[in-house]
Amino acid sequence: MTRLEKIAAGFRLLEGPVWDPTSGLVFADAEGGGVFGLNETGTGPAIIVQHRRGIGGLVRHQAGGLVVSGRNVAYKGTDISSTVVLLDNTPEISGMVGFSDMCADAAGRVLAGMLGSRPTEENHLSDHGSLWLIDLDGSARCLIPSPKVRHTNGLAFSPDDTSLYYADSGQRAVFVYDYDVACGRVGEPRLFATMDAGIPDGLAVAADGSVWVANAFASRVLVFGPDGGLQRTINIPQEIVTNVCFGGTAMDEVFITTGSLNPAERVGAVYHLSNDVPGLQTHQAKCPVLIGAAPPAVSPKEDD
Repeated sequence: MTRLEKIAAGFRLLEGPVWDPTSGLVFADAEGGGVFGLNETGTGPAIIVQHRRGIGGLVRHQAGGLVVSGRNVAYKGTDISSTVVLLDNTPEISGMVGFSDMCADAAGRVLAGMLGSRPTEENHLSDHGSLWLIDLDGSARCLIPSPKVRHTNGLAFSPDDTSLYYADSGQRAVFVYDYDVACGRVGEPRLFATMDAGIPDGLAVAADGSVWVANAFASRVLVFGPDGGLQRTINIPQEIVTNVCFGGTAMDEVFITTGSLNPAERVGAVYHLSNDVPGLQTHQAKCPVLIGAAPPAVSPKEDD
């Protein structure tokens, strides 16, 4: 493992890093707005999506472009002006303010976590959340309803795609679910790992099955073995560590994002190191992008 180095800075709250073979490292500034790309030569960051704020997760789409979270789940095409809403949300109806971390399963469905309230410097945790799935026909359904999730964060699959790791920051824990990729269904949760400080935020999985968790408000990334045992601690010189992903030609580069919830600060940065074990390339979304079609919407909250 190489020494940690800062390779980009000057942002507010970085989220959703994902590796794209064409654009390099792609990440969002949830508070400052926009999606940026940083290629392997260090050139950039170039603007990929303009302005949009609140993005907590990014998923590559097989058609090119990105699926982004925020007030809704939307497809942003290679033409940066194009937007197609894939899953809509009305907070007054759903009880949720919007979507946060996302991932795609091996079939190409999109899994999108929801938040019950928007994180702020004073109150960075929501007291309820949920997990939604956008299927291959464009329909959507709730996989895990509120209040079974308190504060939705990182999502990633095991190397064999049969286990879904899901960070619930409100419970300061990462849970693992059996996952049936044939039909896009989850089993009952099992506790995978807990944080002795801070909260779990974004996460990524390596080829050896280790789970890398951004430990926000604790200045570190924690690496757990497939059995949930702590293997390694990587200290980061910032308090709010938001996410981690693998990338590079051999997928053996580690990228770590940071930020602040203080609107006056622009300390969001990208850190980099190389790892002996490569990470997994995340799956691409294959849900349809139907221009002009009415998207499915999040249903009313459970207690209505």
